[in-house]
Amino acid sequence: MKLISNSFGNNDQIPGEHAFCVPDAQTHVSLGANRNPHLAWSDLPPGTRSLVLICHDPDVPSRGDDVNQEGRVVPADLPRVDFFHWVLVDLPPAPAEIAAGEFCSQVTPRGKAATDSRRGTRHGINDYTGWFAGDKDMGGDYYGYDGPCPPWNDEIPHRYVFTLYALDLERCPVDGRFTGQEVRAAIAGHVLAQASLTGRYTLNPAVKL
Repeated sequence: MKLISNSFGNNDQIPGEHAFCVPDAQTHVSLGANRNPHLAWSDLPPGTRSLVLICHDPDVPSRGDDVNQEGRVVPADLPRVDFFHWVLVDLPPAPAEIAAGEFCSQVTPRGKAATDSRRGTRHGINDYTGWFAGDKDMGGDYYGYDGPCPPWNDEIPHRYVFTLYALDLERCPVDGRFTGQEVRAAIAGHVLAQASLTGRYTLNPAVKL
């Protein structure tokens, strides 16, 4: 089973057009185009009835004390946790690709609704939901894809791991407002094969990719 992208190569830099935030010389960051990247798959195992796509960042700081604070840095040795950027279930095996911008093509303040059912898919919430909780301008439920926006003062680049799971189920056994962690638990025992593609991104001009 293979997963590739025309938008970036494995372990290469994710272009800014696919990011939630891009660097800004005056304000550190500004909002990006936030278009989901192109993805294509092949060599699915026999018996594949549906696909699940999850994108997560395993390099998110476990504490927010120093995040985006002037005169401070997020140290490289700080323990890191997962942050989910995209949770997509019930994706049909064919056609065997997702076009760039097909599911998301902008930043939507206060989140996106769960009503988009292109190809019969369903979206879970991503972790911007928790990140923006309580923010009067941005708070809301963020369904679907929202791209990279790592701390602009982080000492390390972040990895964005797109993982495609081939399932023996036509419908992923989750309902309502579901998360990436819940999908991972629900598909345990139903994964026939999986493939991953990793992109890298930073907003810190001092960090090399």
